[in-house]
Order: sequence, then structure tokens, then C-alpha cells
Amino acid sequence: MEPPSSLPLAASQGGRPLTDRPGRIRGGKLDRDLGSPPPKAIPPRKARHAAECERLEQLPNIGPSIASDLRSLGIAHPQELAGRDPHALYVALCEKTGKRQDPCVLDTFMAATAFMGGAEARPWWDYTAERKARYGVL
Repeated sequence: MEPPSSLPLAASQGGRPLTDRPGRIRGGKLDRDLGSPPPKAIPPRKARHAAECERLEQLPNIGPSIASDLRSLGIAHPQELAGRDPHALYVALCEKTGKRQDPCVLDTFMAATAFMGGAEARPWWDYTAERKARYGVL
């Protein structure tokens, strides 16, 4: 049986069509609708050192949501976190949003300010015990 002439042939596959439906390519990562938009851009890689940070999202533990929170507090560049009080940032975010934020947000702010102050990158949950010892129940 001959494939429809409108379908491309793959010589490496013995002349079989690459697709069984117009607008699709079969196999592996290319098995997507050709009419759909391309995948989203790769997020910026995480920085290994404070000097490498150009965007908030490059900070370890900081994703789009926390980066947006920091921007809402007037912090546009990672360098602005160096020397900042993470608890004051947390309280300011609670006041700005009008609701109590999860204490893990404070852990994340502690991780980010420590990193920008020269500390090694550590997961935010490494700061939980320190937060509880310093600030108790929030």
C-alpha cells in the first residue's frame, strides 16, 4: 500500500511516512503538534556564587513566585538582597499582601540573603531550625 503523496517519506525508515496524521511528526521528542507553540524558554540556570546572579530567578531557591514577591517589595536585582534583614522582608511581604505568609517564605528569604552575603547555596529548609530558634512561631 502506497502512503498518501502529501506525507513526507523517511528514507531511513524504508520509505514509511514520518507521520500518520498531517501536522504531526511521529517519534521521540518531536512527537508534537507542529501547529502548537514551541516549548517555553529554559529558565535561567541557578547561580553557584552571588557574583553570578543577574536576575532574581537565578538565586538558589527562588522561582518566579518568590521573585515576583521580592519585586513587589522593590527588590529588582539580587545584589539588593545583600545585607538585608530577611525577617523585615517577610514582615513587609505580609503587610503588602494583607495576609500571613507561610513561614517557609522566611526560610527562603534567609537562604537568599545569606547566599547574596557570600554563604554557600543551601536549600531553604536548611534554615528552618534557625528561623524557629530566632523567631519562634510566626
